[in-house]
Amino acid sequence: MVYAIVRAGGHQEKVSVGDIITVNRMKGEAGDSVDLDLVLHVDGDTVTHDAEALADMTVTAEIVSELRGPKIVIQKYKNKTGYKKRQGHRQDLTRLKITGIK
Repeated sequence: MVYAIVRAGGHQEKVSVGDIITVNRMKGEAGDSVDLDLVLHVDGDTVTHDAEALADMTVTAEIVSELRGPKIVIQKYKNKTGYKKRQGHRQDLTRLKITGIK
């Protein structure tokens, strides 16, 4: 089995060819091709983690769509002072399809 650990959108993800992953927003339009940075490459019994060897390898992905994550509610409260604050956040995300590990 061939898979790789890549750094994408501030996180590390385990990917194989054909996987669809969701990462933090990346620049590009739907259908564009993106190269991802490798951290580790596994091909059967061969494990590669040397930076020089990984520089020659590439993981390519195609941008499928852009979406927004679930709403996170942030609430602050201080007792006996009447202070209340409510804030919401939705993270911008990009969905990628892994097209090749070489």
